Amino acid sequence: MAADAPNNPFVKQLASSDKDKRDAALESLRTYISKRINFDELELLKLWKGLFFCMWMSDKPKPQQQLARDLAELVQILPPQNVVPFMHAFWKTMAREWVGIDALRSKIFLHRMNKFLYLIRQYFLAALSFFAKRDWRDRDLLGEYLEVLATIPLNPTSGKIPNGLRYHVLDIYVDEMDKVDAKRERMLPIEDLLGPVKELGVQSPTKAIREAVKDTLRDERLAIWRGKAGSPGEMQDDIQRDYDHAKGVLNDDGTDEWSGIEE
Repeated sequence: MAADAPNNPFVKQLASSDKDKRDAALESLRTYISKRINFDELELLKLWKGLFFCMWMSDKPKPQQQLARDLAELVQILPPQNVVPFMHAFWKTMAREWVGIDALRSKIFLHRMNKFLYLIRQYFLAALSFFAKRDWRDRDLLGEYLEVLATIPLNPTSGKIPNGLRYHVLDIYVDEMDKVDAKRERMLPIEDLLGPVKELGVQSPTKAIREAVKDTLRDERLAIWRGKAGSPGEMQDDIQRDYDHAKGVLNDDGTDEWSGIEE
């Protein structure tokens, strides 16, 4: 870790069982990251380990939701060059910790799972909001972030990415796009934004994931952004074109071995 980075005791304060200590550590972190010019990956991953357990230690729904929003607001105070590395560390942390989070579904700690689902939703929105506030002008930086989505939460083939994370991101994808352009006043680079989703649909070997991709791409709000509201036929044509370059179909025996997308 860099010499002037928060030391381990500072990061540990984020995971303290004492809410006052966690709040104080988060306030210090806001000041620190707003002024820091560059981070290395290891430093960001250590910071995110602290932030993850800061969320883990938070109890009761309303405080959890407020903390998720507070953590997502960190994106907006970062120097622009740090946004993508910070988001990369976020997604890498979520993918790494997902198995432990998902295990809570079958226990009485379902609220712990829900708060992380909400945190992911807030972070997905925060990243989109960052680019929307810049009127989507910085296409290079946007491209870097979309590559993060394509290689971590929506990675089609990596066994290190849990399908539960893929499903959740697909589930919230269009919802959060809708929030940053609810009045349809901004020109979303719609095809760029959908790129990681389409790639997942083309390359995923899992039929259920491919079907989830189709459901995302069938969202009627996408037709509105494309200027084809009220034209379900044209929207279906768009979906078909998204898959035209995929080859192969599901095996006749129904197994989930696959080399492309079937309609």
